Amino acid sequence: MGRGYANNMLDHLQEIFITLSKNKLRTTLTGLSVSWGIFILIILLGAGNGLKNGVTSNFSERAVNRVNLWSGSTSMPYQGLKSGRNLPFSEKELNVIDNEVQQSELITPRTQTNQTVSFGSEYGAYDIYGVMPAYRDIYKLEIGIGRFINELDVKEENKVIVIDKKVEDVLFKGKSALGQYVKVGQVMFKVVGVNTKKERWGSTAGYIPFSTAQLIFNPNKKFNQIAFTVNGLDTKEKNEKFAESLRRLMGRSLNFDPQDKQALWIDNAQADYLETIKIFGAITLFVTIIGILTLIAGVVGVSNIMLVSVKERTREIGIRKAIGAPSSSIIKSIILESIIITAIFGYIGMILGIGLTELINYIMEQSANAQASADGPQMSIFKNPTVNLGYVYFSTFVLIVAGVVAGYLPARKAVKVKPIEAMRQE
Repeated sequence: MGRGYANNMLDHLQEIFITLSKNKLRTTLTGLSVSWGIFILIILLGAGNGLKNGVTSNFSERAVNRVNLWSGSTSMPYQGLKSGRNLPFSEKELNVIDNEVQQSELITPRTQTNQTVSFGSEYGAYDIYGVMPAYRDIYKLEIGIGRFINELDVKEENKVIVIDKKVEDVLFKGKSALGQYVKVGQVMFKVVGVNTKKERWGSTAGYIPFSTAQLIFNPNKKFNQIAFTVNGLDTKEKNEKFAESLRRLMGRSLNFDPQDKQALWIDNAQADYLETIKIFGAITLFVTIIGILTLIAGVVGVSNIMLVSVKERTREIGIRKAIGAPSSSIIKSIILESIIITAIFGYIGMILGIGLTELINYIMEQSANAQASADGPQMSIFKNPTVNLGYVYFSTFVLIVAGVVAGYLPARKAVKVKPIEAMRQE
């Protein structure tokens, strides 16, 4: 029985391929509607993913839940105090954030001074940042060798420094800086680590303990930047309430009106990230709708061509019924023809679409690597425009099902026509 079924199926397939070869134009038109639908869907999804991956990758350079504070100058009087006052931070503001901002987690101040850094006869002018150990995680530094500043360094005001790779390249000419002493201004610091992260913005720098920076380079103990991470701010409303609460706390600590936007500058990366994700949610929805419409166009194309195909073969169907072919056999042949066309051309469209997105991805990776080696990493707006194959397989399945339905309905109607009437059809 199994061999007979196999032979029967083989006969059906041979008949179908003979029919397809005799109707090349019809077969091509049907196939193109399927291939084009899958191809366009993959390109649209790839473009949407590439744009999303490119923009969101820019957030990976810093902690997404990072909040940066910069001190400013008052633009309005407050409680008898005049406007135009500079409001630098002190350790009091660090304690306010650490103790009273419930959402805060990691925290670091940052002092900044530009100093001449030298080793032997080599030297250069670089920014020197005084920071806490949390700075590494907040700004996602990559310590290639050695370590970053730790709590003991801060507690004991150690004269240790972590330098960027570019500083090591200039001062040490290909040799390791780890364990060496460099002169920062007029003070010797021991190099305990090298940051190998390539910055997209900002100058090349060295990092020393915050307490050491305050002692040597910042005797007035004032600074202008605080960075910290937050937890639980997962909606726009929560971020807005957080910003208002933060302004009130800092206003009370620094004596400025919380409504004075120039007294305190807040950069909330979490709020920016949520807005970006929201935008890409809308883009994904738009691309999905366009993809569905494209599939519908493919379904309509398959349906129309299969309807014409069955109508053209009404006379053939009548003859086959007249010589004793069962209706189920006729319907099976037409359905198999539809499945074969949609499957083969759907696969072709899938291969072409995936091939194009992979080619674009390869070209962009080569371009990005070339730029990174020459100038450091660049801002990305398009990256890895590849597609989840699950969407592709599902879309192909939808088209195959549509082809089955498109072939079955007119075929079922055609086999109900009496053989003598079917043979009269022109």
